[in-house]
Amino acid sequence: MTSQTAQNHRVALSVNVNKVALLRNSRHLGIPSVTRAAVLCLQAGANGITIHPRPDERHIRASDVPELQALMKAWPDREFNIEGNPFHNLMAHIRAVRPHQVTFVPDSEGQFTSDHGWQFPQDAERLKPLIAECKALGVRVSLFMDPIPEQMAAARAVGADRVELYTEPYAAAWGTPEQAVQLQRYADAAAAAVQVGLGLNAGHDLNRDNLPAFVAAVKGLQEVSIGHAFMADALEMGYTATVVAYQKELSTAG
Repeated sequence: MTSQTAQNHRVALSVNVNKVALLRNSRHLGIPSVTRAAVLCLQAGANGITIHPRPDERHIRASDVPELQALMKAWPDREFNIEGNPFHNLMAHIRAVRPHQVTFVPDSEGQFTSDHGWQFPQDAERLKPLIAECKALGVRVSLFMDPIPEQMAAARAVGADRVELYTEPYAAAWGTPEQAVQLQRYADAAAAAVQVGLGLNAGHDLNRDNLPAFVAAVKGLQEVSIGHAFMADALEMGYTATVVAYQKELSTAG
């Protein structure tokens, strides 16, 4: 788990700073600063920073990647996670900066946001060599996956170290009669992942309301990556208070 010597939380919080870059890109002034946002989150106790550099640079730009990697060297107990589609522009970034973790996501170039996981056996053969390359570079590999227990062994078989469970269906069901059903799906998928030796991450539309129940139910969870809801909270509360609030939820749930 990320930064356990420095943090007392069972589940690591990786802050996705894409939306800071999205706001910055709306003007040509260089503000708000993505690296400054990362610094403030790390200072407040975030366990890591996540970015998703898409080919169209709608938020994170190619130039942000080495700048954030340089920043992360000053925080050796925290982790840098780069996510994206390995068949687009992702591998060039991985080869250049060698982050702690790469999360492979099967999104299309113009996709609004990530909305599904890898499928096996369909994606197995084309993923294998890229996973092997990342691991040879010393980069941990996580695969973005739907909560399907039967798929976990296949993810392990292609060489993944972890899976990141795609949590939008759970978030969408929050507060409805479907919530318990969805939560059980994730608990079952998590158990299957742990059973075959996979580490376990989760992300997409998690927030301060739905996070505690998820963390309590999904055993073995190591890391959550949170961006949109985190930045929405930060607009009202500030980065520091938002990190503290999310870490409190994780600590209480754990």
